[in-house]
Amino acid sequence: MLIDFHIHAFHEKIAARAIESLEENIKVKSLTDGTLAGAKRLLRECGVDQALVLPIATKPSQQTLINDWAGSINGRDGIWALGSVHPAAPDALDELDRIRALGLRGVKLHPNFQDFFIDDKRAFPIYEKCAALGLFVVFHAGFDPLTPDTIYASPEGLLRIHRQFPKLTMVCAHLGGLALWDEVERTLVGEDVYLDTAVVARYIDREQCERIIKNHGADRVLFGSDLPWSRPSMEYELVNSFDLTEPQKQSIFHGNAERLLGLSE
Repeated sequence: MLIDFHIHAFHEKIAARAIESLEENIKVKSLTDGTLAGAKRLLRECGVDQALVLPIATKPSQQTLINDWAGSINGRDGIWALGSVHPAAPDALDELDRIRALGLRGVKLHPNFQDFFIDDKRAFPIYEKCAALGLFVVFHAGFDPLTPDTIYASPEGLLRIHRQFPKLTMVCAHLGGLALWDEVERTLVGEDVYLDTAVVARYIDREQCERIIKNHGADRVLFGSDLPWSRPSMEYELVNSFDLTEPQKQSIFHGNAERLLGLSE
């Protein structure tokens, strides 16, 4: 079983426009047309059985439509989805209640696209409410080509949030901080947070990646690709090449995801 815990797709009505805009802004070529159908094709090609879609409300006005769509695709044909809220939205906390009612297990926050630093106090009520509702939060972490000169979610910042909100289940994407893995090793490794492997294969030193996973613990690492910006097979082949036991690999490839998504209940 292989579950990709970190993919992106869009409603078919906006997918083409969204991909065109993203390609222009981040200077990375998409591997799909941005639709869920396109994502499924690439997932099948790479041998992925199930996947988690991570929508992002880049404006407060997008919350309702995005979460309605997430609810409509969640649990269908091996696809799961999270919700998203925007820290500047006056109804963000109410929307978290609705996300929970829709049966979604967590939310995605992308500080670079939502223009907030993770230790911005505007976001603190969101963290508190997510912890109270049992919703986990997937944070984009580290570098992002959209804002190459600004790190909105550093490993040190993520650690501060973890310490301030210890009941919040945190997933720190891109192995804790894209392109900031020395800092990840100093701060996040060994802490009670999850790391995912999204889009790390093309950037990280192989030995450092293996060391981070081993020292952090396979029970807190999630397989993810960041499709359509990476092929899931790249991250799979990287992790599968490491000197890990089969149970450790299975935890990364599907067991931890099943636990967070409630699939093992």
